[in-house]
Amino acid sequence: MEFFHNVEIDWLGKKWYFLAFSLIFSVAGIIAMSVHLAQTGSPVPLSVDFRGGTEVQVQFQNPPNIGEVRSAVEKAGIRDAKIQLIGGDTSKNEVLISLPEQKNEASLDEGRKAIVDTLRANYNNPFDPDKGVKVDSVGPTVGRQLEKQAALATLYSLLGMLVYLWFRFQLIYGVAAVVACFHDTLITVGAFALTGQEISLTVIAAILTLVGYSMNDTIVVFDRIRENLRLSRRESLPDVVNRSINQTLSRTVLTSGLTFLTVLSLYIFGGPVLRGFSFALVVGILIGTYSSIAVAAPMLVAYQQWRASKGKAVVLPAAKRARI
Repeated sequence: MEFFHNVEIDWLGKKWYFLAFSLIFSVAGIIAMSVHLAQTGSPVPLSVDFRGGTEVQVQFQNPPNIGEVRSAVEKAGIRDAKIQLIGGDTSKNEVLISLPEQKNEASLDEGRKAIVDTLRANYNNPFDPDKGVKVDSVGPTVGRQLEKQAALATLYSLLGMLVYLWFRFQLIYGVAAVVACFHDTLITVGAFALTGQEISLTVIAAILTLVGYSMNDTIVVFDRIRENLRLSRRESLPDVVNRSINQTLSRTVLTSGLTFLTVLSLYIFGGPVLRGFSFALVVGILIGTYSSIAVAAPMLVAYQQWRASKGKAVVLPAAKRARI
């Protein structure tokens, strides 16, 4: 199915607009992460999965008052607890109480017990401690290990894709695709820092999914460029790249558009549990589709122009037949 016929958009002619767009969002994300790093010691807000600590989710029988809940918690000697309504309003009667990082595993259990006891004693809003309380605890050591493993998983996925594209096409293709994926990851993580949303293990899973999704979209464009180069050896690379992007535009709109609508529905209707996961997918799919057109493909042309400026032979990146 094709939505667009005989498209002749000069994508490379708009490369400076694309560069400005990428710089604005990348720099904004870096600044937000730098500010958060200076304030908290972490570049992005981290969930209990990584920072360690205890999260107590309490479901009351009546709509809760955040101020009264905070006062009750402070009476137990807990000063830095983060208290928020689940769902953003009082309709579900649920409150999430997050304790700061504790020194050891015993402190986590003590903090959980302290919250339950002080709410029962100092806050006049009934709840069932057995059925109306959900507790999630992660020790500081486990949290640091998970943080390290998440970073390594992202790094290894990028390196693996670089090697694959080096073998499948040429090295410049792998470099361009990895730069585009890094660009996508930076902007997506920066969006979490800008909005103050926490990054959890499910968000890391979404980011890894987006790395693969963005890479797949980029490979589709690269493969069409390679095929067109074989058919039009006398045509300039910028013209081939523009034509290849235009030829894959229908496929891009169809697949990315439908996927985006799905994750947008998940973000809107999925509730607070899936909010971070779906937010990463919404931002990542938009940026990943954009980077396949505006970041990865133009790098092939920039590489060719750089070689020409150095007086080196201009080698079309896909001139040789791919090895299978």
